Amino acid sequence: MAIQSIKGRRRSILPSLVVLLSLSMASSGVGHWAQAQIQPLDQIVAVVNDDVIVQSELDTQIALLIPELQSRGAPVPDTATLEEQVLEQLILERLQIQRAQALGIEVDEATLTEALTNIASRNGMGLMELRDALEANNLSFAAFREDTRRQIITSRLQQEEVVKEVRVSDQEVDRFVETERDSLITRSEVRLNHILIALPEEASQHQVEQARNQAQSIARRIRQGEDFATLARAQSDGARAQDGGDLGWFPVGEVPSLAAQPAQTLARGEVTDPIRSPSGFHIIGISDIKGETPKPIRQTQARHILIRTSEVVSDQDAQRRLEQLRQRILGGDDFATLARSHSDDTGSALNGGDLGWVSPGDTVPAFEREMDALGPSEISQPFESPFGWHIVQVTERRDQDTADELLRLRAKEALRLRKAEETRALWLQRLRDEAYVEVRLDELDD
Repeated sequence: MAIQSIKGRRRSILPSLVVLLSLSMASSGVGHWAQAQIQPLDQIVAVVNDDVIVQSELDTQIALLIPELQSRGAPVPDTATLEEQVLEQLILERLQIQRAQALGIEVDEATLTEALTNIASRNGMGLMELRDALEANNLSFAAFREDTRRQIITSRLQQEEVVKEVRVSDQEVDRFVETERDSLITRSEVRLNHILIALPEEASQHQVEQARNQAQSIARRIRQGEDFATLARAQSDGARAQDGGDLGWFPVGEVPSLAAQPAQTLARGEVTDPIRSPSGFHIIGISDIKGETPKPIRQTQARHILIRTSEVVSDQDAQRRLEQLRQRILGGDDFATLARSHSDDTGSALNGGDLGWVSPGDTVPAFEREMDALGPSEISQPFESPFGWHIVQVTERRDQDTADELLRLRAKEALRLRKAEETRALWLQRLRDEAYVEVRLDELDD
């Protein structure tokens, strides 16, 4: 489905507000915060088809990544390894931008401004306040703006070439609901377990490594089947060690910040990797969960016709063509027949533009707003989304109120995103294999 939105996560790269801002957009790698500062005399570290990556880009990404690794308690690789890893991410990002350009995927200024406004709004500020927050962190707003543009472009590219090709079978959904039901429940309370391997206030590097190794060994042993409580009593420095590390029940909204994410994502019996804090390394586990199955949702059955813009099809052309098609439908022509002949969404066009039953959040916001405003059988005016120009018709609505069916819907979406990530990795590798890439790091070391 060409209009479905892709939900992705982006690893934080700075312990500041800017992390939250960067997390708001899907991305395939670390952003180019300082690309605007690239100097003409920068040494070339990689050639990517007919483009280059220069040393200052690589240095910037490394400088942003190191504090993030340190904040998670993760070991920082040696310089050579770090350069290789970060450069590979830059290469993959550059290849995606080149692919998007070849397909004519662009982001207009209105869409970009809307995205930036939404990022600012989700962080409780206006667009000018967003600019000020970035500058307060010594980050260029212009660079952040262009980074956001690239994120939208790569998201659209992955939607076109990866996500819409993913299929999930009923058998896969059945297995997921059976084995991972916890992840589908809306959690109200969780029972936390905790192990702490403490560090002195000014720990040496040797002490840090020793504590990390001990914590990693404990987490590994728990995953291999050893009892959490027994290991906590024997090795934890936490205040509740003699209680087997049991911290008791917490409402999800009152979980300590260190355990906030694990409380939302871990299943019963699972534990985190060691988490570094000033006091040492923590292992968080979930022993039980209280919650509710999903509540009823309103679903819409709809069909649409999409006209994409390009170098030869302007916004005005697309809008005019859709208005003509709309008038023909109102005059009695069959929507499905016209969709098969005219829609650029090849996936739905074969089905007469039918999108099936659409749940809230399945489509991009611009499409969902227009669709939700329609009554049954109504046809929208032409409107724009990140994928082009549409007209949409609502054919039916229903309230999906069966708990098992709602769980299956969530399971299907979770599987779709998981399979999309696996497919994306293979797609990126193929993109890399088919490209001309020349890495010049070794030349700089000589």
